[in-house]
Amino acid sequence: MANTYFQFKEFKIEQDKAAMKVGTDGVLLGAWADTNKIKTALDIGTGTGLIALMIAQRNPNAEIIAIDIDENACQQAFDNFRASPWADRLTVHHLSLSRFAELHQTKFDLIVSNPPFFINSLKSDNNSRSAARHNDSLPYSELLKISSSLNTEDGRFSIIVPHEFENELMSKNMNYHYNLIRGMRVQGNINKPTVRSLLEFGKNYGGSYVFDTLIIEEERRHAYSDKYKALTRDFYLAF
Repeated sequence: MANTYFQFKEFKIEQDKAAMKVGTDGVLLGAWADTNKIKTALDIGTGTGLIALMIAQRNPNAEIIAIDIDENACQQAFDNFRASPWADRLTVHHLSLSRFAELHQTKFDLIVSNPPFFINSLKSDNNSRSAARHNDSLPYSELLKISSSLNTEDGRFSIIVPHEFENELMSKNMNYHYNLIRGMRVQGNINKPTVRSLLEFGKNYGGSYVFDTLIIEEERRHAYSDKYKALTRDFYLAF
């Protein structure tokens, strides 16, 4: 029987209640997002709480709020937060992003999201899993607009999306006072095309930006690149 948890170096993720389990996308965003000098962070669509926990590990001063529309995911994240070394700095709310924005006046130095993105795929019969995988309930336009309103003036918004939506995000962000600061394109291995784009936006940034490239595996399965290991070694037991 497969484990119902995923063990990281400094915390454990129980995932039996959450529709979406621990995946590479979440780990990449949690390791890549700029957590320097932040005091407050918001994790939109937290699922198991993985990214919020990674931020808590990386920045010992950050207070992190996580939200999710799925009640089971919120309970899972709550349990994982409570069992972690940083329980006093982690909070979860069972709220949509729009409702959260209505109820809270807090501004965040960092906002992160690993959003649903299977727009054109067939939906699952499992309602929780379907909501976690599809962006019907949280389109990119709404995500960008509300995140901009919740960011501090010097804050940042970091997101991971399928590479084919990179241009869409970069065009829509112009409507919500964001400018691209940096990006990273991810290939599963050296012989495959780019599959993911990590994008970081800010309000008060008008400079040039560059895209980095990350290859997860080299020529063969589990032959992880040095760059991938360097990015994730504070979390994965294997590195």
